[in-house]
Amino acid sequence: MQKTLIAAALALAAGSVFAHNCPNEMKAIDAKLATNPKLADADMAKVKALRADGEAQHKAGKHDDSMKSLGEAKKMLGI
Repeated sequence: MQKTLIAAALALAAGSVFAHNCPNEMKAIDAKLATNPKLADADMAKVKALRADGEAQHKAGKHDDSMKSLGEAKKMLGI
């Protein structure tokens, strides 16, 4: 029983670490956008929308959704 409780505590701690990585992901996207990457206008618009969605989701406490949106934006930027 004690091992189960320890495992659950570690799993929750690991999840909170990733939840607070959203700002770092946003910074990475912003840094790449500052270099004016060559993307089609539609792709650039989608990246910016995903970045904005990720920030809104982060602020709403929806960190899994935020990381998904930000990850998709990073993929499109090649980072």
